[in-house]
Amino acid sequence: MSETVTIRSEGLTARIALLGAELVSLRDGGGAEWMTDGDPAVWSGRAPVLFPIVGALAGGAYRLDGTEYQLPRHGFARRCVFHLVERTQNSATLRLTDDAETRAVYPFAFVLDLHYALEGDTLTITAIVTNRGEDAMPFSIGFHPGFAWPLPGGGDKSSHRIVFEDFETGPIRRVDSDGLVCAFEDTPVKNRILRPFTGLFHADALIWDRLSSRSLRFEGEMPKPPEGQEKDRKDRLAPAAIDLAFPGCPMLGIWQKPGADFLCLEPWAGIADPQGFDGDFREKPGVMELPAGDSRSFALTLGVHPAQTGE
Repeated sequence: MSETVTIRSEGLTARIALLGAELVSLRDGGGAEWMTDGDPAVWSGRAPVLFPIVGALAGGAYRLDGTEYQLPRHGFARRCVFHLVERTQNSATLRLTDDAETRAVYPFAFVLDLHYALEGDTLTITAIVTNRGEDAMPFSIGFHPGFAWPLPGGGDKSSHRIVFEDFETGPIRRVDSDGLVCAFEDTPVKNRILRPFTGLFHADALIWDRLSSRSLRFEGEMPKPPEGQEKDRKDRLAPAAIDLAFPGCPMLGIWQKPGADFLCLEPWAGIADPQGFDGDFREKPGVMELPAGDSRSFALTLGVHPAQTGE
């Protein structure tokens, strides 16, 4: 594994790899792990950062001002070694700067900072994109955290649910075998609740490209108090849960390898190419343009809540 940086608060311990500035572990005060284990036989990722694209490109390439460039799915940041810029007991900032290798596939001068900060039971991850060049810089960015499923103390996988901030009544999107956005499907969300199960992911990720919510909760089953103490302890029970808030990301993907013991909840500011897209990169759905000299921030906040059994 890549060299890692560890930060701590009174409620959480986080480890971040220099490779990809990726969160590789998030443990609560009792030592329970809330992230996927990154088993390479299933999926080696844990929480990759997606930049300067999200998802796949048609033919693995994009066109910019008449020139074609190749990029792998989700871009190159997750395969690059970041440099540690600053570290305290409860925070760390890691930085990626353009070089000859990145400019060969993405011809822009940029800085990508990932700032991790712990406070109590909350981890805030802030991605800051800066355009160091003289022209507007097109890009997309996304988060791809994979959480343990079932959650620690969350009971059976089948009892878990995702509760959206808003009513997500619109259709979702799917991707084809090349990872390109294709069909619409009716939403599986009912009254703000999605109950994930393996069969949902046989056709790959669920994608919301017109998301109303900017936060959600992933939670397990409600604990049961000891027999005979239901009345006294009922009000002190709470399920294991993790809260996600992502104010700057208007899209969401939910994905797993069918049958695996993780679930990825992925806030995005960008999306894969639609089937048949052959336009300029600046016209690609989900691509933003950052003026020369400007910066833009995207935050993901994770609130970790171990199960409360009433004891």
